Amino acid sequence: MTGDGPTAGGGPTDGLPSEDGAGRGMDVLLVTGMSGAGRGTVARLLEDLGWYVTDNVPSTLIPRTVVVAREQDPGLTRVAAVMRTPSAAFAAGVSDVRAGLESTGADVRLLFLDADDAALVRRYEQVRRRHPFQQNGTLVDAIARERAALAGVSESADLAVDTSGLSVTALRTIVDNAFAQPAGTDVQITLQSFGFKYGVPIDADLVADVRFLPNPYWVADLRELTGRDAPVSQYVLDQPGADSWLEAYERVIRLTAQGYTREGKRYMTVAIGCTGGKHRSVAMSTELARRLACARDDDWPGGRFADLTPFDARAVHRDLGRE
Repeated sequence: MTGDGPTAGGGPTDGLPSEDGAGRGMDVLLVTGMSGAGRGTVARLLEDLGWYVTDNVPSTLIPRTVVVAREQDPGLTRVAAVMRTPSAAFAAGVSDVRAGLESTGADVRLLFLDADDAALVRRYEQVRRRHPFQQNGTLVDAIARERAALAGVSESADLAVDTSGLSVTALRTIVDNAFAQPAGTDVQITLQSFGFKYGVPIDADLVADVRFLPNPYWVADLRELTGRDAPVSQYVLDQPGADSWLEAYERVIRLTAQGYTREGKRYMTVAIGCTGGKHRSVAMSTELARRLACARDDDWPGGRFADLTPFDARAVHRDLGRE
């Protein structure tokens, strides 16, 4: 494991060029805590929320890593650094890192993850990994040594979370509430057109069949066009039942997306199929994406969707061009 203690005789930015002001406007989250308490899980949850996440970077390099990340992406505003516990001097290293980051102008917060000894032992026995503090002793001894190394860190945390009895869904809710931007919990929806003759997409959450609509293939002037072309799209959307189906299926998608949000799932793929994936499915998936990306104020039952903001929805066409 990479050494992570403070460098003897120097602070976290010694030997580096001046970075005063380089982190201004940045939110930096330091994630640390007991091994097995969920640091890796939180890192993935933060990535889902749009944070740029680094893991196991040596403490002395974290301030510089944040500055370099900002230089590479000037629009970057949120960076999370997961800090492991490699030595007994770790607590002092956390304090140095925070001071170094604040000297760049960044807004720094510290998240500390903990769990009781029984939960940590159980988790390590399940994954069959060696604890970083285990050396030649027992797992219980290793946990005790790490607690000693982390003494005082939890008291300086902006948020401390005990994950002993938490499910991943419950932990996600805590992370969302603390670190998501206002739009960070929206489900990203992909409307994927496809042709049944090429097989149903294996990663679809919902699958719909629009072969009930007349096929533009049998209209000579439309055969060589696709559902992206206005004449084909208009032909499909003007068919009896098309608009009713779009309205009804939009409701299904919105209801499902609400449930996904509650369960912490952030991505949703809706597969919409016709025979070859060229005309009907392309037109209908494109129109659904357009409707979902717009704010809806229709008077649906109970006003259920009246206050929803637009979804991050896009249409992709798997089989377009295969014929």
